[in-house]
Amino acid sequence: MKILLITVGKIKEKYLKDAIAEYTKRLSRYCRLEIIEVPDEKIPEHAGKAEEEAVRAKEAERISRHIKEDAFVITLEIEGKQFSSEELAERIEGLGIQGESSVVFIIGGSLGLDRKIRKRSDFALSFSRMTFPHQLMRVILLEQIYRSFRIARGEPYHK
Repeated sequence: MKILLITVGKIKEKYLKDAIAEYTKRLSRYCRLEIIEVPDEKIPEHAGKAEEEAVRAKEAERISRHIKEDAFVITLEIEGKQFSSEELAERIEGLGIQGESSVVFIIGGSLGLDRKIRKRSDFALSFSRMTFPHQLMRVILLEQIYRSFRIARGEPYHK
């Protein structure tokens, strides 16, 4: 299975880069992982709703360029469905059984995802109703994907 992670913005902090590198290495045993960072759009100071929508739309254009027609798309959204780690493992394993060879996870920028991307999504996933920095969310998502593969294969994992 190929896992594509599309994220808005770059990681600047070394500790986050190190964690991402570690999970990328661990995941190489289970899937082909590719991470694509698209540039975030500068948000004007005191931006109104129209300006925020324009920012999300520009980021959506950048994201859309990397989504293949046949990919199964999972967006990370506060309003999405929440799973336990075991349920996420079941979902990812189920996608493989259904013949989905390419799964795309999308993490939006600080203003969230444009409705165009949310509409293209096959599944909206939420890790919490709380808001997390999108840079940290990348690490959390990679850890949970790794944990999912371990659970699905009956391998030990930390509970």
